[in-house]
Amino acid sequence: MKITFLGAAGEVTGSCYLVEGNGFRFLVDCGMFQGGSDAGPKNRKPFAFDPSSLDFVILSHAHIDHSGLLPKLCRDGFDGAIYTTNATAELLEIMLRDSAHIHESAAERAARKRNHAKEDLEPLYKMIDAEKALSQVVPYSYDEVISLHPKIELCLRDAGHILGSAILEIWINTSGGKRKLVFSGDLGQPGRPIIRDPYTVENADYLIIESTYGDREHKALVPSLDELVEITNDTLARKKGNLIIPAFAVGRTQELIYYFHHLTCEGRLNNLSIFLDSPMAQKATDLTKRYMKIFDEEATKLVKWHSKSPSSILLKYTESVQESIALNTIKSGAIIISASGMCTAGRILHHLRHGLPNSNNTVLIAGYQAQGTLGRRLVEGAAKVRIFGDEIPVRAEIRSIGGFSAHADRTALLAWVSAFKKAPKQIFVTHGEPDASIALSGGIRSILSSEVTIPGPGEQVTIG
Repeated sequence: MKITFLGAAGEVTGSCYLVEGNGFRFLVDCGMFQGGSDAGPKNRKPFAFDPSSLDFVILSHAHIDHSGLLPKLCRDGFDGAIYTTNATAELLEIMLRDSAHIHESAAERAARKRNHAKEDLEPLYKMIDAEKALSQVVPYSYDEVISLHPKIELCLRDAGHILGSAILEIWINTSGGKRKLVFSGDLGQPGRPIIRDPYTVENADYLIIESTYGDREHKALVPSLDELVEITNDTLARKKGNLIIPAFAVGRTQELIYYFHHLTCEGRLNNLSIFLDSPMAQKATDLTKRYMKIFDEEATKLVKWHSKSPSSILLKYTESVQESIALNTIKSGAIIISASGMCTAGRILHHLRHGLPNSNNTVLIAGYQAQGTLGRRLVEGAAKVRIFGDEIPVRAEIRSIGGFSAHADRTALLAWVSAFKKAPKQIFVTHGEPDASIALSGGIRSILSSEVTIPGPGEQVTIG
């Protein structure tokens, strides 16, 4: 049996793993590369395998760096099932259609400007390809053992990362006996609101684990909330500006809305006017509300409080492009939450273009920023940035809060690994920049006797 690490190897995005053996071949995740000048060419590069040869795909969760190339995969010949959780299946309907729209729109803009490379004139994939991928999704509930193939069974466990995120437990019958593979997917940080803590896995023969924050600890939640209160009050009351927050449409946006309500409930913030300017985030927020049955206890309590105090905080969805544009005429008092979270696309670019030159404003970075992204340049202190071809001066205050990450930090990752009652034979550390993966590998070796390796891009390993 072999695993080929086709993405998220030596980097955070592009999650994709090919698993093959005698009589079967399947993919775990099929994500888009994001950030850096090489992301586009890597996304357009033909797959390193024949898509039509795959039996099925297993998807850990809906984030685009895990799901974003599924339409391309289906367009190029894959016609099998895409297995995932119920909530992820619903999120995909939002995210893949949005992604296709973005690619079609980008190609149209490139055609109008006539100075782009030839490949940019054709979208990475089209809406028809996204619809084909969605038609192949087969959803299941958490904790249900599913037979995918005469030799393969799957169980999806709650990863505690975003709505619908899953740890994958996969049992494969090989010539040497039954082997268990576990893919961590993206693990969530324990003790965070809305989503439950990650499921604890106690045994595996082989583990593939993410390392996004393998070399870092998140700031504790209480100081992070204190900082959010200070930033909000300073921006809105003292500076009389706007608070602009780039946020991932799924996960981070819902968490921020939760925190603003929580702090208002406690009396630490008041009279907030929050504008959610992301059609995808709006749909994801409504979907999150429908999945209350998998909320944690604290989130359930807050939902009940808000139902009794609906006027305690203004949360307005911007429905049209015109309403989105109108937000840029608001000079003060607004909290604008918009996608994308790494400032690589979407309506947030318009708000940054208008808001960055104003020193009264604050841009709050509340999530991971991959190398090569606009968000990363802002965090690193760029004096000016290029948006839509124009040089924009950065006069707004740039603040970053590290305590709101939906990813497990180093301590949480090591705690999750330490729950194994028997050390896996091999552990593969992926989905992290090199320093993070190296640091997590060292930490794992201090806990378990497993062989721990960091696969390189395209590397193939034989297991089982």
